[in-house]
Amino acid sequence: MERLLVIKLDALDSEAEVRLNGIPLARVNAARTRATVPVHEYTMAGTNRLELVVWPHPAATAADAALPTLPCVADGKRAAVARILLPRIGSAIDETAARSLAQLEWAPAAGEKYDAPLTLTLDVVLPVSFPRWRWMEAPPAEATPALAAQALAFVQAMAQDLAGGVTERFMTATRLRTEELAIAYQRRPEDETQRLRDHLLALHAAARLPFLPVQAEGFVLRAVAGGRLFECLDVAGQPALSTAVDAQGRSLALPLRVAFVDDKLYVLR
Repeated sequence: MERLLVIKLDALDSEAEVRLNGIPLARVNAARTRATVPVHEYTMAGTNRLELVVWPHPAATAADAALPTLPCVADGKRAAVARILLPRIGSAIDETAARSLAQLEWAPAAGEKYDAPLTLTLDVVLPVSFPRWRWMEAPPAEATPALAAQALAFVQAMAQDLAGGVTERFMTATRLRTEELAIAYQRRPEDETQRLRDHLLALHAAARLPFLPVQAEGFVLRAVAGGRLFECLDVAGQPALSTAVDAQGRSLALPLRVAFVDDKLYVLR
């Protein structure tokens, strides 16, 4: 693989989130003003939708559309920009050195009025030829209490297993995701599966998998991709499957984006 398709998000004195095809991929704010993520596994042949959301609702909200907006007036100093870049492997991921495929920019003049959250969208055809990913075919669903309870039990079981050094439930649940990620980045699925298992076992041997309790009152199922996928989050908007911070300040988060098909749950991203 000679090039890597990425999204780069920058913000100045503001908070912003970037989405591709309805899936939130990165969020920046005053504490973290830049984020860069590879996006092969979220793209499709043909038209892709890039979204830049300025002053988004907290990540751990179930439905952005159901929440109120806030009237704002720009001060002429705040800005945010999302770019899709295609740098060469080993080169700087920077718009001055990489091919730029799309850009959304928010930089209102002083005195300009807007409602927050503010969403900018751009449809762009990307030069990709990936297979049609499974998540694109998942049936849309709603985050009902029954689905949330099913997802909660699913995450709780994996946290308990991983804390005890048992990887099979997690490996089985994430098999489809692992296979597609390998395809997206031109790797062998069997190699990626073994690498992931070895990594988890090594962390357990080093006593680095003390997973935080996953409780019903702190569990959020956030619909993304038009309800085809659901993010399993905590009340802070972080992955629900996460470890406590160790003595060196390290922690591990295992993001889970799941689909519900015929009453079964599948980790697809």
